[in-house]
Amino acid sequence: MPYGGDDWLAQTQEPTLEPDIPICDPHHHFWISRPEPIHYQRYLLPELSADVGSGHNVRSTVFIEVRCAYRQDGPEELKPVGEVEYIQTIADASAAGEQGPTMAAAAIIGHADLKLGEGVRPVLAAMQAASPDRFRGVRHSVGWDESPELANRDIKGALSTEGYRAGAKVLAGMGLILENSLYFHQLPELAAFARAVPNLTIVLNHIGGLLRVGPYANRDGEVLTDWQRGVEEVAQCPNIVMKLGGVGQLRYGYHWDDREIPIGSEELAETLGPLMDHCIQQFGPSRCMFESNFPVDKISYSYNVVFNAFKRLSKSYSASERAAMFHDTAARVYRIRV
Repeated sequence: MPYGGDDWLAQTQEPTLEPDIPICDPHHHFWISRPEPIHYQRYLLPELSADVGSGHNVRSTVFIEVRCAYRQDGPEELKPVGEVEYIQTIADASAAGEQGPTMAAAAIIGHADLKLGEGVRPVLAAMQAASPDRFRGVRHSVGWDESPELANRDIKGALSTEGYRAGAKVLAGMGLILENSLYFHQLPELAAFARAVPNLTIVLNHIGGLLRVGPYANRDGEVLTDWQRGVEEVAQCPNIVMKLGGVGQLRYGYHWDDREIPIGSEELAETLGPLMDHCIQQFGPSRCMFESNFPVDKISYSYNVVFNAFKRLSKSYSASERAAMFHDTAARVYRIRV
């Protein structure tokens, strides 16, 4: 049965907290359709605009690759360029004022196979040509686990391969960003990789890939300790920036999607607070940014609720620290002027 749905989410209504705080949402997707059995089969500018327009002051957003609208022919390595071409048209429509004031996809992150090494350069150049004003880098996720219950995004040990590291150096030389989504037990690998490419800005997605399902279910004491240590290790690398969010995904194991009534922001903040605080304490607010991860996380809570939760759990931080996490860090990293 499909998860969630707007009618289900509408059962939990609450006023928007601190609606004037500027937000740059650094992580969302667009897609035309998905193979997964979810209600959000189509998520394009109208759907995003309805979510970001639910009360919070979302000034701009960052699109993160999701294998949407790839080219159907031509060289295999150039097929992902089609996604950047397509998202650029959506961003142009948003900039023209369609669907509201938020500048959607003010920055665009595509996908390229860094294992191509030097061969990734023409792929990146094609993406720059497709979006000369918004393309900021690529995501090449490397999540890998031996359990068949978890999806593998690349080969085991991809971060240590000669090709991936060579491709990363090309990325850095072109002044572009690397986004990465992986699993928490791979955080030491990411730290070693970051030290090997110190001039590359690396954006770590979803609080570092905590897992609480499959072989990691019902093992919070051990799993959370290992995750905390991994976060502490990657935080020592000054070229890594952390995204705070993504916890509504099924692999985080909170099962909010199973509820008859969707979770509200007070309870959500109570659960997320210790996780987010650990990341913030290790990285500092200037290297942290709150993300929606919509519509992936939309199976668990609404846009209004998750940003209300972020505002609740960040209350103890100063105004300047909160400004960094809600807007300024993302605007700096992705070079957004909104």
